[in-house]
Amino acid sequence: MSNYDEHSSPSTLQPMVIIIGLILVFALLVALFMGKPAGEDVVPVVASVEENIKPVAVAEVAPASEAQVEKSGADVVKGGCAMCHATGLMNSPKIGDAAQWQPRIALGYETLVKNAIEGIRTMPAKGGNPALTDGEIAAAVAEMANQSGANFDPASLAKK
Repeated sequence: MSNYDEHSSPSTLQPMVIIIGLILVFALLVALFMGKPAGEDVVPVVASVEENIKPVAVAEVAPASEAQVEKSGADVVKGGCAMCHATGLMNSPKIGDAAQWQPRIALGYETLVKNAIEGIRTMPAKGGNPALTDGEIAAAVAEMANQSGANFDPASLAKK
């Protein structure tokens, strides 16, 4: 007995499939090239695609404000400096510890501010927050040093 039945013999089935395939390809080509002028089908397709990919919502962002309100020294200390200076992390002088701050205070306010802005030893520039202004850093230095025995005036640097 053969593996093929009488209706699916390879000798009659394969040529028929090939002929039907060629007829379909030819019909598609005729429809493609003879149907409409070139480009006429493109406009509705483009409109449909644009409709499908348009955003669901649009968010408008307010323009950047020119006037920036400077943070107080206390706010800057709470927002970043205290992470190290409240605990003495990485050998930083603890806020309120006059013995640790005395040698630094002796360097002077301008030097402390310069070191805080530029970074010194393990402390990164601006305490690792480049968004802070020099004035905010100066106010934070005065805040910490004054709690540790200094009497610095942040406004004194602004006058120079």
